[in-house]
Amino acid sequence: MNALLGKRIVLGISGGIAAYKSAELTRRLRGRGAEVRVVMTRTAQEFIGPLTLQALSGHPVHADLFDAGAEAGMGHIQLARWADAVIIAPASADVLARLAHGLADDLLTTLCLATTAPLLAAPAMNQEMWLARATQANLLLLEQRGVQVLGPADGEQACGEVGPGRMLEVDELVEDLNAMFINDALAGLKVLVTAGPTREAIDPVRYLSNRSSGKMGYAMARASAEAGAAVTLVSGPTALAVPEAVKCVTVTTAGEMAQAVTRELSGTNIFIAAAAVADYHSAAVSGQKLKRGSEPLTLNLLPTPDILASVAALPEPPFTVGFAAETEQLASNARAKLEGKRVDMIAANDISQPDLGFESDDNSLSIYWRQGERQLPLAPKEKLARQLVALIAERYRACHPA
Repeated sequence: MNALLGKRIVLGISGGIAAYKSAELTRRLRGRGAEVRVVMTRTAQEFIGPLTLQALSGHPVHADLFDAGAEAGMGHIQLARWADAVIIAPASADVLARLAHGLADDLLTTLCLATTAPLLAAPAMNQEMWLARATQANLLLLEQRGVQVLGPADGEQACGEVGPGRMLEVDELVEDLNAMFINDALAGLKVLVTAGPTREAIDPVRYLSNRSSGKMGYAMARASAEAGAAVTLVSGPTALAVPEAVKCVTVTTAGEMAQAVTRELSGTNIFIAAAAVADYHSAAVSGQKLKRGSEPLTLNLLPTPDILASVAALPEPPFTVGFAAETEQLASNARAKLEGKRVDMIAANDISQPDLGFESDDNSLSIYWRQGERQLPLAPKEKLARQLVALIAERYRACHPA
């Protein structure tokens, strides 16, 4: 599957003739649907111009550690938090050495220290530099710290020598980066996800709904598929594209969503209720548009089906994960929902905070289960979804040991 779609990639370019390949790498990553920000060292700019990378990435190239144009002049922190992955291609012997020893004397090495995103390096250098004991010792340090080293390849080098040290070809780097986002945490499991709002009709024109965009639910479906699960998404009305390798069932009302969940539930191992389901529907739906009058209009509202509680109450329920959007007393309200609906896990967020939750690309989550809790700090929803899916897989395996 194309796991690069929507991913945020920082491409670091250090000095070396292989820097010319970074232009094609940028183009190919964008062609796979990734968003790319380029960071260049000063020596990299001797081999390829920033304007080329700016045109191919669609964004200004970052090169200066102290950038007055960045918010508070802290561009390295912004990039570090923004990235889903950082790949340095080419990674020179100098950059590898500085990273191995924790130096942070330019923008690229500083953001590598500041980020929690996966770090990949595609070395490119003369064969003697590659085989040098210092370089090999630096690589060992980096790999011990979780840096994924891609290559190098053997072959003819720009200096005329033949041996190890060529940067991997762009096709290989793209596939290696794609594979990094795919794992088997949920392999062999069936996951059912609900997402988006529901709409409860009042008349042919008006309806009751909420501000949910569906972004978190769709991100959960995508992250579950990337984790190897067979995923079905039951979605209310959204403007989002269905994630690759995900079966999608579209609905409008809470009743339709409840029916779809019941139909799709057979064999489900994990149920993730990310949808913002309307709590009430109109007792009577007018067949004609209700005309504005001078008198108050009273609607008789009835409760909609409680989908999450109904699934959790089954004789043999799947592992159930609910969401709670709260404006106050986040922890107590979330734990009350956890116990009241008898679900396995609750992901709660404080929607009273500006630019978080509904309609936003970013969020933060507080995760609760009976034995504990975990905080997922502010991050893009796609990144949060991957973190949450990893936690769900961990808790599911704890409850269902092999």
